[in-house]
Amino acid sequence: MAKGFKMYKDNKILVVIPARGGSKGIPRKNIRLLGGKPLIAHTIEMGKASEYVDDVIVTTDDNEIKFIAEKFGAETVKRDGKLAEDSIPLDPVIHDATIQKEKKENRKYDLVITVQPTSPLLKTKTLDLAIETLLNPNEDNEFYDTIISVVDDRHLSWGYNEDEKKYFPLYKERVNRQYLPKAYKETGSIFATKREFVKENSRLGDNIGLIEISKQESIDIDNYEDWWVAERILKKKKILIKADASHEIGTGHIYRALSIASKLVNHEVVFLLDEAQPLGIEIVKNNNYPYITHNINKGRGKEADEEAKEELIEKIVEYDPDIVINDILNTNSKYTKSLRDKGFFVVNFEDVGGGVKYAHMVFDALYEHKIPLKNLYSGHKYYILKDEFYYQSFKEIEENVDKVLLTFGGTDPNNLTEKVLEAILKSNYKNRIEIILGLGYGNKKEIRDKYKDNERIEIFENVKNMSEHMHDADLIFTSAGRTMYEIASLGVPCICLCQNERELSHIFGNVEHGFINLGLGSEVSKEEIKETFESTINDYQLRQEMNKRMSEVDLKHGFDNIKRLIKQSYKEWKEERNEVKI
Repeated sequence: MAKGFKMYKDNKILVVIPARGGSKGIPRKNIRLLGGKPLIAHTIEMGKASEYVDDVIVTTDDNEIKFIAEKFGAETVKRDGKLAEDSIPLDPVIHDATIQKEKKENRKYDLVITVQPTSPLLKTKTLDLAIETLLNPNEDNEFYDTIISVVDDRHLSWGYNEDEKKYFPLYKERVNRQYLPKAYKETGSIFATKREFVKENSRLGDNIGLIEISKQESIDIDNYEDWWVAERILKKKKILIKADASHEIGTGHIYRALSIASKLVNHEVVFLLDEAQPLGIEIVKNNNYPYITHNINKGRGKEADEEAKEELIEKIVEYDPDIVINDILNTNSKYTKSLRDKGFFVVNFEDVGGGVKYAHMVFDALYEHKIPLKNLYSGHKYYILKDEFYYQSFKEIEENVDKVLLTFGGTDPNNLTEKVLEAILKSNYKNRIEIILGLGYGNKKEIRDKYKDNERIEIFENVKNMSEHMHDADLIFTSAGRTMYEIASLGVPCICLCQNERELSHIFGNVEHGFINLGLGSEVSKEEIKETFESTINDYQLRQEMNKRMSEVDLKHGFDNIKRLIKQSYKEWKEERNEVKI
């Protein structure tokens, strides 16, 4: 509640919503359903939610609008037909409605605020800001008489001289938009004025103040295009993604989270990142996504750990998302249950922790879980490819192997890169070798220095076009993580080495899907790697068969499958909570 609340309540405040029945651009638009309820209902509910406003009235000439307005809690006043004609401005309409209401209540209002029913995205806090601005002194210690909502509309604008038949610039110099002087356009959303200035032919006081509102709130529905935009915005969800990256946990979680975010263009997405894991922050920052941080390492001991978890939940509550996505491997049951109890829809990825049973949905492309939970979906049908892999063509297998690619993820903790490289160099293979090192790879300098004079070897870091590098290779060595799916989507023959026991349970990397899996990389000898490599590059038919089996796996609809399931589950959840009316 704003400071000086009593002062605001001491002022009698009236909100007037003008809504005639004869709209032309969209017939009967004020009572058409937008986001599941009549257009005018959005503005009524917004006004009634303000703790400052005493009364919300709708002035209308239309009985159906009157009926619906009253259903949603507004009072109505009858507008004379002459005041509903196309040529009539709002000033006499608002004056007439105010007079009628004051006569009925036998009292005077202090502020009269016009709010348009065609501004369904206007927020109560913006209305409250207009009231506070009108009732408090400005920077010059003066009081405004009228407050009008505006939007920053600066552009490189041009005028036209009728006499000279010439166009001329309305700016002094050509600069980027953000460096132009601000130019404000009235939105029509809010017109707040002190009562003494509400007259039959004017609502403007002597001292005018402006409040700048967002582009979203400024939408004024005048045509079907405006309606479509408003509908999309109303369906927009606030989605928080909790993920991290470090040398210990790798970068797979954060990159999948980025892939998810890239496909949620119709929603507001923010990342929640651990301050103690700067690698994740660096990756998200480099991809220009908004993020907030928390500190999970408050100290040592059970009490400090609990405090850190509480802070994590507090950060989520503060942002107040519709959906929380966790991509953190092992969720804590208390954490996930707390999110659910606080009213958030919880979706977890690759979760083998205690929180699985409390999440609304769990998707795991890597593991086939043994316990058949109702909320769990596993298998390659739920893998989310990075955008760049959708438009790469499928590999055509050549008889000769001219390039071998080594890519062992973001960190490669067991340095399988160098182990495989040494095995290849001892083989009879004499063509190109390409190595891609992840952001968290710890031996970059050593491997570069060691092989800098070998012209066959090219080493890359932090590549932005991984799909291109993979597609150009004739054979790939990788670990048994998410990279397998990317490789399979392109059809490039692949030999896998698992980084740890966990990767041994990634069942996708097997012969059925076109992979040669050598098992735990730390236990595989260089000689075994060499022999497998030589037999693979010398067997053209084997590589063709590997390619064919990869082609039989559909990996380009994973996000669509996930989205469809989440959409249905979220809808059912909202209906259970009586938040969606069918």
